[in-house]
Amino acid sequence: MVGVVSLLVILAVAIGFIGYHYFQSALKPMNSSNNNVVQVHVPMGATSNKIGQILQDKKVVKSGMVFNYYVKSNKFTNFRAGYYQLKPSMTLKQIAKQLQKGGSAEPIQSTAGKVLMREGETIDQLAAEIPIQTDFTKKEFMSLITDKAFFNQLAAKYPQLLGSAKKAKNVRYQLEGYLAPATYQAGKKMTLKQLITQMVAKTDQNLQGSYATIKKQKRTVQETLTLASLVEREGVTQSDRNKIAGVFLNRIDAGMALQSDISVQYALKTTKKTLTYKDLKKESPYNLYINTGYGPGPFDNPSVSSVKAVLHPADRKKGYYYFIANTKTGKVYFSETYAQHQEKTSSLASDNK
Repeated sequence: MVGVVSLLVILAVAIGFIGYHYFQSALKPMNSSNNNVVQVHVPMGATSNKIGQILQDKKVVKSGMVFNYYVKSNKFTNFRAGYYQLKPSMTLKQIAKQLQKGGSAEPIQSTAGKVLMREGETIDQLAAEIPIQTDFTKKEFMSLITDKAFFNQLAAKYPQLLGSAKKAKNVRYQLEGYLAPATYQAGKKMTLKQLITQMVAKTDQNLQGSYATIKKQKRTVQETLTLASLVEREGVTQSDRNKIAGVFLNRIDAGMALQSDISVQYALKTTKKTLTYKDLKKESPYNLYINTGYGPGPFDNPSVSSVKAVLHPADRKKGYYYFIANTKTGKVYFSETYAQHQEKTSSLASDNK
């Protein structure tokens, strides 16, 4: 019995010793040599306990519980909501004082960086890259992209560009297709609103010489960018893109479905290249196998060259309604009839075996 008691006492002392050292360690900076900026969002009404947990999850402090104890024992109060740029090298005192001063109302880029928007990239794809390229989170980016008030502000600023997008129905993202592919400088103190606005402004700049042509062709900007987003990923060379645009426009004039795999991939939120018969039957306004016309809106963010292809299509008078690409060579074959298209499809299937 005495042995058991002694063992329990030793165990209690050991646990206390370990706990004490953990507590002392947690009072120190998470990593005194790590000066990388971490953006932390403190929501309205968050308690010191909740803030501690947020800081721990963001790996700014070692223990949220110890942070909570520290600020209470040192009478740090009146922490303010907002976005904070903190570092793992900061002491608990420095963090607490920063929280008392208040953060920014919007997410801020705190470290200089670049944001690459690739040609043919979707908003969902960009959202996944934003946390890698900037201090902003995917959640912050998507929250702003889907913010109706923010979109309306942009539409008021760029009415020629976004007028038809504002009227569009059943769209996944109203700004899909309107974020110009380019490399953007994400400077220090740049807000997420400024970054996205820069992308939209670039698209407006790219289309300045095309608005009159779009109007003359009796299409909306939304329709033009929608076709361009399909052309972007269906063709590679400028010549092929011009011809593919001609095929799509011929099919639209004939009341035929565009039957683009790109539309099905977008409807399914997938990038897989081989689609099944079931996939082609996916119920979605974006599925242009089962719906005629342009669809709700763009399927990605197209390049200037794809927009030009839609505005200046080639070989429309040749009456092409079908096309298929050789997956090995990339060469695109065009057909006037479905019978010709089937013949070329069978021939390519044999060649690619």
